Amino acid sequence: MTDPKALLDWVTEHREDLLSDLRTYVELESPSGDKESLNTTLAWLGSWLEERLGEPERVSRVDGGVHGDIEVRDYPGTGDRPVLLLCHYDTVWPLGTLAEIPFRIDGDRGTGPGIFDMKSGLVHAVWALKALDAAGLPRPRIRLLLNGDEEIGSLASRPVIEAEARDAAAALVFEASADGAIKTARKGVGIFRVDATGVEAHAGLDPEKGCSAIDEIARVVLTLHGLTDLSRGTSVNVGIIEGGTGTNVAAGRASARIDVRVASQEEVGRIDRAFAELRPHDPRATLTVSGGWNRPVMERTPTTVALYERARDIAAELGIQLDEISVGGASDGNFVAALGIPVLDGFGAVGDGAHARHEHISVRGMLERTALAAATLTALA
Repeated sequence: MTDPKALLDWVTEHREDLLSDLRTYVELESPSGDKESLNTTLAWLGSWLEERLGEPERVSRVDGGVHGDIEVRDYPGTGDRPVLLLCHYDTVWPLGTLAEIPFRIDGDRGTGPGIFDMKSGLVHAVWALKALDAAGLPRPRIRLLLNGDEEIGSLASRPVIEAEARDAAAALVFEASADGAIKTARKGVGIFRVDATGVEAHAGLDPEKGCSAIDEIARVVLTLHGLTDLSRGTSVNVGIIEGGTGTNVAAGRASARIDVRVASQEEVGRIDRAFAELRPHDPRATLTVSGGWNRPVMERTPTTVALYERARDIAAELGIQLDEISVGGASDGNFVAALGIPVLDGFGAVGDGAHARHEHISVRGMLERTALAAATLTALA
């Protein structure tokens, strides 16, 4: 019988080791758009993982092109199907941020670029496995996936994630928690663009000869914003509009870029139909829709609920109230959940400030989440 408190005691004894690993990792800046820095970080991660976990059964590295590479490591364990551990090593912070926001531990508070989203999470995952080995407890087969382009939409990594997830029994995503809560549902995300063409003409001399693309886009904006239905979990936001060449010219071109969040496949269909049905107000104009769904909906399924309830009960043994939550943001867990695999997201840091300068973690939360991950994994063995 697993004693989660004994695992927490062991992790707490190794507090300084966890923080040392976290410091080294945070101080390796790894912005999504800097391939050289990402390569340096991934090289360190490889050597660190071998030092902490030993040689894996399999290592696979996929070139991400201009984006960060994707690395997958399989470790032995019980059962035929692996548990997938999802982590990304890219951050939103540009090179040089470390000089402005250095790694620092002040009491229970840890700060540094990317510490919350999501460098602390990978440290949790690795030390959870070490805790199980030290305790002589079983663990399932482990498939650890390191993604280098999550923060920019997982453009290169999506097919790798989906391929590596297909035979998984479950997936734990070590993204940051939501005020300590586990994410059992995430919205799907669509990124669309609408381009309008019109007919240019002098706005004062020949207004009747002109056909304004800006007028068309303005009508599109009103139509799209009218699709928002928060009762269904759907929000549509036109975040950027561009167009025109001068105040005295009927605009020949204009465009709108749109962010869509939905909580169900039914809403995916409704939004798709709305985009397909867009028509210009002036027959001389044209409207062209491009883009699509960046991440599918991560729906709260019965298998995910069962997995959450198991983790919740383990957390209770640690004296932790582990709540669940549905959030509007997406992660790589969306891809896995869409394959019908149970996913628990938010096994990473307890803290706040994703993508913000007040980004921070709780050190005590780091120790507790590591023990929780270890106990959950051995329960899945």
